[in-house]
Amino acid sequence: MRKFDLCLNSEGAEVILATSSDEKHPPENIIDGNPETFWTTTGMFPQEFIICFHRHVRIEKLVIQSYFVRTLRIEKSTSKEPTDFEQWIERDLTHTEGQLQNEEIIARDGQATYLRFIILSAFDHFASVHSVSAEGIAVSNFS
Repeated sequence: MRKFDLCLNSEGAEVILATSSDEKHPPENIIDGNPETFWTTTGMFPQEFIICFHRHVRIEKLVIQSYFVRTLRIEKSTSKEPTDFEQWIERDLTHTEGQLQNEEIIARDGQATYLRFIILSAFDHFASVHSVSAEGIAVSNFS
């Protein structure tokens, strides 16, 4: 079975919530597949966004490209609605002056229908997320 990037909007993923939005850098940029676009926070922390897959997926690897993110928590849900999230991964990222943070996470127990990304803290007043990539497979559609 072919693995693909589950987080692309071209694969049906959607950002259904973001705690901040700048019209020049909207949350949809996280999953548009364009390395030149990004979502930016607007100050205070925590900040979060939720990606909906519109189906059950099994994630094997996540790659998050960001800038100025210090602590990131990822929660997942297998519900039909964006509820009942459980903490899945929490990481302190390394500050990389002048270049993107490229955090690769090998996923354990990666069954999900929704992922919530919470930026708990940052190295500056603002942070940006350039892309989230989730390598894996679709397990089933909603019934």
